[in-house]
Amino acid sequence: PDALPQVAALSIASGNGLLLKGGKEAWHTNRVLFNLVQRALEEFCPPTAIQLIASREEVADLLKMNQFIDLIIPRGSSQLVKDIQEAAGSIPVMGHAEGICHVFIDRDCDSKKARRIVIDAKCDYPAACNAMETLLIHKSHLTGGLFNELIEDLKQNNVKVHIGPRLAMLLPVSPTPLDDFTIEYGSLECAVEIVDSLQDAVQHIHTWGSGHTDVIVTEDEKSAKEFRSSVDSACVFVNCSTRFADGYRFGLGAEVTITNRQN
Repeated sequence: PDALPQVAALSIASGNGLLLKGGKEAWHTNRVLFNLVQRALEEFCPPTAIQLIASREEVADLLKMNQFIDLIIPRGSSQLVKDIQEAAGSIPVMGHAEGICHVFIDRDCDSKKARRIVIDAKCDYPAACNAMETLLIHKSHLTGGLFNELIEDLKQNNVKVHIGPRLAMLLPVSPTPLDDFTIEYGSLECAVEIVDSLQDAVQHIHTWGSGHTDVIVTEDEKSAKEFRSSVDSACVFVNCSTRFADGYRFGLGAEVTITNRQN
């Protein structure tokens, strides 16, 4: 429901009309928030500039009104985004697919920093599109304490760990390895895989990622620069959580969506 006042504020500030459709589970909350927005608008402009619709049938009708609607921004699952894109016809749609976000723990990293970043990226808000879904760890950490510390941290935070095939081969006992890294868990689950090098990590991200947000944890400036220039994602960070891919944390105050499409 917090999306409603954020989107409404951005629409008002940019001089745009707005049609909102929230989830049925938040209908009553959205209705209260919508009424507050309309009351706030009465003194400055027609409150009907912002409207709230309730049914899927109304959405279907709106998708045919290309002469009146300039942009559609679906927020939700990847299937919702795909359905809207297919039904919108000539109306532009701004939306992203899955948020398959990666954190790569480089060979030259600060272990305390790495542990904090991994837990924040996965556990702060697991359902968000900017939550970490795959943890990539440089192979050098298998012989040190950091690998075990990271796995233990995840377990202590009730995160279910899915082992990648490379990692499974290196463990004496392992569950069935993961064969699909394109899963957006949206919960306290994540994939963990071992990589040989920074280049190996970049290749993994380009193979399995969705171009949303990817992070390197490193104290090596050369590695940080190479990662930033090699990873082709909407957000590429060094030594911070994937959760920083957020309008509020960017200092923008509010956001509508993030797109990983290139124009």
